Amino acid sequence: MKRIGIFTSGGDSPGMNACIRAAVRTAVYKGIEIYGIRRGYNGMIKGDIYKMESHSVSNIIQKGGTILRSARSKDFMTKEGRQEAYNQLQKFGIEGLVAIGGDGTFAGANTFYEEFGIPTIGAPGTIDNDLFGTDYTIGYDTAVNTALDAIDKIRDTADSHDRVFFIEVMGRDSGYIAIPCAIGGGAEIVMIPETKTSINEVVETLRSGWSRSKTSFIVIIAEGDDEGNATEVAARVQKELPHMDARVTILGHVQRGGAPTAADRMLASQLGIACIDGLLEGRKNVMAGVINSRLTYTSFTDTITKDKPINPAFLKMVDILSV
Repeated sequence: MKRIGIFTSGGDSPGMNACIRAAVRTAVYKGIEIYGIRRGYNGMIKGDIYKMESHSVSNIIQKGGTILRSARSKDFMTKEGRQEAYNQLQKFGIEGLVAIGGDGTFAGANTFYEEFGIPTIGAPGTIDNDLFGTDYTIGYDTAVNTALDAIDKIRDTADSHDRVFFIEVMGRDSGYIAIPCAIGGGAEIVMIPETKTSINEVVETLRSGWSRSKTSFIVIIAEGDDEGNATEVAARVQKELPHMDARVTILGHVQRGGAPTAADRMLASQLGIACIDGLLEGRKNVMAGVINSRLTYTSFTDTITKDKPINPAFLKMVDILSV
């Protein structure tokens, strides 16, 4: 393999640039030409592709976002779109791909290989940490620390005014951000998609706290919880507790931005190198990850289809520590 393409796809996450940097410099180190593909599969279809050198990735390891940009691509979901993407890769002589993204990115790469035989190695770039085949995903540690910093500040004002704050963090299908934020932020309640926490349970927990002269509370809610988002949950709880002084804070996309932590830079660098090494070793359609401090490669099929469950011990910790 002499020419490799690299792109980022789906939601951005802190550390993507560090992964790009590692992949590019590993390719250069090993005498392989590497081409950046801007705006994911959309850019692949449009031929927005350029050759990268070592200097192309200077001074980016500390930056959030992605220098290659990202975009959703409806066209790539069609056979015609994938044909055009293949044609563009052929123009540049690209024989393999490094894809930094999540399960949607990897599903697209799987289909692309089945139709056109272009092998891909993936790096897990998502703040949700919900991909099977790795203990941590690129951007997760930064997102948690960003959210936790905000929660600490909200706790200060909650204590000052005897308020209940309902704080929504990202996690459409996963509570991986919510759980460490609840434990690290001293929250009384956490609501995540993986487990059922009824409004009645929230009300009873708050009542119990007030009976013990507790005057401020933090409720962490993953955006995809079955009971609704933070605004909906707060409204329903306040109907049962009209005397409650409640506030809602939605942290939103602030969790995706900012300089990556040291942990995310290390992980991203390790996985960027592993993606290039994997392609040169003849691997295809696998995601590079780290499990128990060991580098692993997991098939896209397993990464896409298998669940990554929350450790129930962490949920128990929230109950114990909120007493």
